[in-house]
Amino acid sequence: MQLIRGLKKASQVLQSCALTIGNFDGVHLGHQAVLRHLRQKADELHLPMAVLLFEPQPREYFMGDNAPARLMRLRDKLYYLQQANVDVAIVAKFDRAFAEQSAQQFIEQTLVKQLHVKFLSIGDDFQFGANRQGNFAMLKQAGDRFGFTVEDNHSFCLDEQRISSTTIREALAKDELSLAESLLGKPYRIFGRVIHGNKLGRTLGFPTANIRLHRQVNPIKGVYAVKVRLKSGEIFNGVANMGKRPTINGVMQLLEVHLFDFAKTIYGEQVEVEFCHKIREEMKFPSFDDLKTQIKRDVETAKAFFSKNFKK
Repeated sequence: MQLIRGLKKASQVLQSCALTIGNFDGVHLGHQAVLRHLRQKADELHLPMAVLLFEPQPREYFMGDNAPARLMRLRDKLYYLQQANVDVAIVAKFDRAFAEQSAQQFIEQTLVKQLHVKFLSIGDDFQFGANRQGNFAMLKQAGDRFGFTVEDNHSFCLDEQRISSTTIREALAKDELSLAESLLGKPYRIFGRVIHGNKLGRTLGFPTANIRLHRQVNPIKGVYAVKVRLKSGEIFNGVANMGKRPTINGVMQLLEVHLFDFAKTIYGEQVEVEFCHKIREEMKFPSFDDLKTQIKRDVETAKAFFSKNFKK
């Protein structure tokens, strides 16, 4: 998959394309259905299949810290788009200038002149341009004028439930991990790099791998039984805390993972953390001894979960 950063660069590379536009946060089953259909149409029309993404996501630009939590960062999103056989991913900067352009400017400048779109797959509720003045009907009219086809990518439902990133965030917030997994089409995972921490876990007898989080807000918090995949492909069970560590007056969210039967050094390594079971909410303890006692209980709970649900 070719990654193009910026619409100006895209205009120099793309001669034509079959395009879809969206956040694709989570690359869930609904997204996967859209991508499969677009792949089919692109092949029929002998066009490269392209996805237009925005960074930051529009809601993040307009809402700042109040924007919904992301299901995955851009790096992971691009990985899953590549798995879906996307030919070209275009990452456009969503800034004031882009937000203030009219719907007609978006059509003529972005879609026609820069992306040379020939086929566009988009939701019938898609709105664009300053004050969200553009809609699906406007795109259809523009397609007739500029020579590109516009097709509605219908909502995808599972058991009569519309699949959306919002629905998945709500499931995760309610600790419904199995529901989130069914909507995502894969377990909920966080990818990140192991960084040096304050070594408190080691002091307490439970050394942890601290995972750098590139986004302030995550859709989950608390203590979980997890599976961690290393760069080598090895998988280890463990217990993880996602939160601000109130016992030591933490401010920023951090993902800390204690791996069972593990003694390797993995600083700087990219790891994949799969959340399997919620154990409890994050708590503030009166002393480190109380924290140590609770961590011991968490480890026992996680091990019991894996013993019951993942028997070899």
